[in-house]
Amino acid sequence: MQRFTLDRRASGVLLHPTSLPGPHGVGDLGPGAERFAAWLAESGQAWWQMLPMGPPGGGGVSPYYATSAFAGNPLLISLDRLAEDGLLGRDDLIPRGAAFADERVRFGAAGEFKLPRLRKALRAFETGASAAARDLLDAFRSANCGWLPDFALFCALKDDQGGRAWTDWPADLRRRVPSAGAAARDRFAAEVRFHEFLQFVYVAQWSRLREACRRLGVGLVGDMPIFVAHDSAEVWSNPELFCLDAQGRQTVQAGVPPDYFSATGQLWGNPLYRWDRLQATGYEWWLARLRAQFVQFDLVRLDHFIGFHRCWEIPFPAKTAERGRWVLVPGRDFLETVRRVLGRIPLIAEDLGLIVREVEELRDRFEFPGMRVLQFNFGTDAEADKYRPHSYPRRCVVYTGTHDNDTTVGWFRDPGTKKTAKEREQMRAERALALHYLGTDGREIHWDMLRLALQSVADLAIIPMQDVLGLGTEARMNVPGTTEGNWDWRMRGEAATPDLARRLFTLTKICGRLPARG
Repeated sequence: MQRFTLDRRASGVLLHPTSLPGPHGVGDLGPGAERFAAWLAESGQAWWQMLPMGPPGGGGVSPYYATSAFAGNPLLISLDRLAEDGLLGRDDLIPRGAAFADERVRFGAAGEFKLPRLRKALRAFETGASAAARDLLDAFRSANCGWLPDFALFCALKDDQGGRAWTDWPADLRRRVPSAGAAARDRFAAEVRFHEFLQFVYVAQWSRLREACRRLGVGLVGDMPIFVAHDSAEVWSNPELFCLDAQGRQTVQAGVPPDYFSATGQLWGNPLYRWDRLQATGYEWWLARLRAQFVQFDLVRLDHFIGFHRCWEIPFPAKTAERGRWVLVPGRDFLETVRRVLGRIPLIAEDLGLIVREVEELRDRFEFPGMRVLQFNFGTDAEADKYRPHSYPRRCVVYTGTHDNDTTVGWFRDPGTKKTAKEREQMRAERALALHYLGTDGREIHWDMLRLALQSVADLAIIPMQDVLGLGTEARMNVPGTTEGNWDWRMRGEAATPDLARRLFTLTKICGRLPARG
């Protein structure tokens, strides 16, 4: 069986499970995921990278704004697997009315279709599950007692409150008065059981997928956002760890100052941590969070690694990230605690953007690979040469692009109609330099960039599936600073072909990145 490690040359593909093809409006952890894992193995890939797997909150769909740092997204539960387990009938799997489209995730419609069937699966479990299956559920509850009871009650209360943020709940629930919590747990016992069951099923299906990936020699790469959503079970149940007022409302919010992605910065809106209080507990909450990640994944990307040195603190309720201040974080002490308690866990430091020397020193002190993105590597400024692929260190992960970038084809063909004349000229200069550097005419720019990533000295190369397929801007996953039309791209069922696998396998082999499976 494959031993997953960062100390050898390898490559992989970035594809979030929601983007997988499937019959129920959204990709899931079922047969389609296992078929994709098999395709990755056939293609010679050692890694499958995903976006955060938590349940999106705030009425949105962003995986970076979840209602829990520990729970999985119930929308990813496979109904097909539930039918295999005898908890649903085959008729339950057939969408009524118009079939779900392949091209886009239909989050709302998928939820409306899946939720009644998930409730039906619980009823079937409660009336017909074996003693062994019930024991497994009890063991799951016990193993996850640090977060599951609060999360399940949070979900039940949120449903009862019509989806309102927890800061708008009655005061005794908002403040978690023990007597009110006990009464609510009794009153909503059925709903609490439902949400616990969803997480039990999610973990069971995830474990099955992970075991299949292990047999195939494909490691799983997770993505852990540094921040959590304000309207989340974690902030509601641990308000003392966050910068909140006496009513639980934010006093400041997270983001980044103006940068490449946005002239007004990125206003994420997440609450900032009280690092002094986290430090006083020995970072217990963070350690639990990291342990949970490595139950699921073989390798984890730490999103916004700069935030472990300093955070951009924006007054609440500012509408842009332009006005703020940098606040230092005890990142070195935190990461030393992580190493002492958890050992040398494999982490990727997302160190993109305007980083400072101290961030690089923190990354290198703990020997985390940083990130390189080819779309950023053809600038013409005085510092640009050190970011060219020929200057990469071995200890890094190279991407053609990330979930926040346009696809490579979209990036190359972007006419820049919404940009200034100066910005368009800069774009043309970067594209021209890229063509010279690649020695190509750009007709298959996605394969040119993919080849460059695989040929680089970087220990690990990760390619978004959209770039493997050569798709344009229509397949872009996210546009930072916008809230509409993101996260909903889906791969067509016939897209990952054997011919494509053979082509990717050949290039991976030539570049010395095939995994040593056996």
